[in-house]
Amino acid sequence: MFQRREFLKAMGAGLLVSVLPNLSYALAPAGYQRLLVLIELKGGNDGLNTVIPYASDDYYRLRPAIGIPRPQVLQLNEQVGLHPAMSSLLPLWQNHQLAVLQGVGYPEPNLSHFRSIEIWETASASNQYLGEGWLSRLFRSQPVPAGFAADGVVLSSQNLGPLDGGARAVVLSNPQDFARQAKLAADQQAGAHSSALSHILKVEGDIRTAATALQQPAMKPAANPADAPTAPPKAAGGFAQAINTLADILQNGTRIAVARITLTGFDTHGNQQPTQARLLGELADGLALLQNRLQAQGRWDDTLVLSYAEFGRRPRENGNRGTDHGTANSHFMLGGRVKGGLYGQTPVLAGVTDGNLPHAIDFRQLYSTVVQDWWGKDARQLFGGHFERLPLLRG
Repeated sequence: MFQRREFLKAMGAGLLVSVLPNLSYALAPAGYQRLLVLIELKGGNDGLNTVIPYASDDYYRLRPAIGIPRPQVLQLNEQVGLHPAMSSLLPLWQNHQLAVLQGVGYPEPNLSHFRSIEIWETASASNQYLGEGWLSRLFRSQPVPAGFAADGVVLSSQNLGPLDGGARAVVLSNPQDFARQAKLAADQQAGAHSSALSHILKVEGDIRTAATALQQPAMKPAANPADAPTAPPKAAGGFAQAINTLADILQNGTRIAVARITLTGFDTHGNQQPTQARLLGELADGLALLQNRLQAQGRWDDTLVLSYAEFGRRPRENGNRGTDHGTANSHFMLGGRVKGGLYGQTPVLAGVTDGNLPHAIDFRQLYSTVVQDWWGKDARQLFGGHFERLPLLRG
């Protein structure tokens, strides 16, 4: 049988899409009007040098070469602070729109990049293998309205991640590029004859409808130049470009439930300090840019941003001025309705030698909070058990 994956590869389009076989969705409640933006920190960001327990002498004992000096830490309280490259996040912290999540992980953690990211993106137990991303499962049982341009948009990666396995998800670098890919699919359809290929191309036709909706906002400048958003001037690079692409898609009211953006390069086994400083600067500046642009659009209060990664790093530095694969990690949630503050548990490093840290927050607690408190959907059957939600959101 001519498989859809082979068809897309044969097209040479470089576009990966995944759709539900039946696109006749029933109307869903307005909960999906609120946008979720997932930020993947690919490679496993070092949480201890991101949210730094600067008051702990044990932190500096474990990291004599790569520890961030106390005077450079952006202090959040008398115990912890942010990496100095993340100063762009301080206004969000001061406005109580940034939640700092310490000790995020899961029981019996896996230290393989491939398996651990699969656990995070399917929301499985460590000994459980699931074929669908957690968002695809949610959207199958509680669909996104058919009027949305797509269930989700994926930027800076070809991997659908939590949208894999059935969601109406679109992978794109920018709206114009997606429109070109859609035209290529249309050209292929003109010469199609086989029934199997016709079915595949019907699916592609549904995606072209999404392409039209996604490209239009980027083609329309602000009606009044004074209304155009002013970006933080230092936001630059591929991550900022992806943020701008997302903001362009949303500019004129295009509706999607989820966006996932990947920032890669966090597997810092050696020479960690300059690499992580650059990446964390890109992350912080990009998130400030996102807040800036969506605030200008009047959408910031209806946007929730959540970071994730396959794992953290070990507390003790290695012999290459880097860190090796670890377990519990620090992450961020931000948005206009977020109850800013510190959540979880500051790492207790006394007595730690070459071991890993226990988790204080199960990542599925965060997902349950998103599903139930952000979207107003039922999370009880989604994760194979009860995961207590966290009081992260205002009404």
